[in-house]
Amino acid sequence: MLRLPDDRSAGRGSVLIGLIGAGIAESRTPAMHEAAALAAGFSLVYRRLDLDLGPDLPLQELLELADWMGFDGLNVTYPCKQAVLPFLDELSENARAVGAVNTVVLRDGRRFGHNTDIWGFTEAFRDELPDVPRTRVLQLGAGGAGSAVAFGLLSEGVGELRLFDPDRARAELLAREMAELGKGAEIVVVEDAGEAAEGCDGVVNASPVGMQKMPGMPLPAAAIPADAWVVDVVYFPIETEFLATARARGCRVMGGGGMALWQAVRAFELFTGEKPDRRAMREAFARASRLMAGAEE
Repeated sequence: MLRLPDDRSAGRGSVLIGLIGAGIAESRTPAMHEAAALAAGFSLVYRRLDLDLGPDLPLQELLELADWMGFDGLNVTYPCKQAVLPFLDELSENARAVGAVNTVVLRDGRRFGHNTDIWGFTEAFRDELPDVPRTRVLQLGAGGAGSAVAFGLLSEGVGELRLFDPDRARAELLAREMAELGKGAEIVVVEDAGEAAEGCDGVVNASPVGMQKMPGMPLPAAAIPADAWVVDVVYFPIETEFLATARARGCRVMGGGGMALWQAVRAFELFTGEKPDRRAMREAFARASRLMAGAEE
């Protein structure tokens, strides 16, 4: 166990944030936070702690190291949003409700877990798909992001939520957790995602399938209802194969960029106590996306 330093005042006047996850080289989150701090007139450094590239450290030890090194906070992404829970001292109401954390504030040797994905998803959904039907929705993925998305969908009035995950036990656990929230929706765990998509108003990919490191489709192209709306929370790449296929079938689509932006807005507030310049964050996201797209060509 590391002994944390008694005095962390040396870093006062600047903010140090990190992102823990696997395959996060293309994350736009660092650019958004640094741009918001620049617009607000203070120094913020944001570092990627990529599990695919660094030493093979247990998550608990990585958190201890971050605290010891003077980090003020951490964003947490796949595959750590649920795994991080045992190593936190307190959870926000949202994080406790969905059993997943994407934002950890480090203060006075304690770790406070929050979930800004819920707010990020609902704000993006209201902005980009405000008038879509919500009687029946299929959600693919029941992990950390899936927990937040399911909560958001139920909060937005979905009548029946069909859940699919290759790990059925995980989908069943999420279904029980969402039922306990008392939103009044019917929640069904399904065995065959292709069959379950039939008759759905919307299909949401909340799984990591489609990420740069996990290419592919979470649902066969033929199973995507041509009259449905489709959401993919993956945002690197911005245009996943799933989104491109759904668009070609005539579906209204929403990519993961909006959710990434809005969750970062809320996380920045938690880390710094300042409301960020959303325009600066949006422009930084777009600029980073263009640079990364150019690097891939």
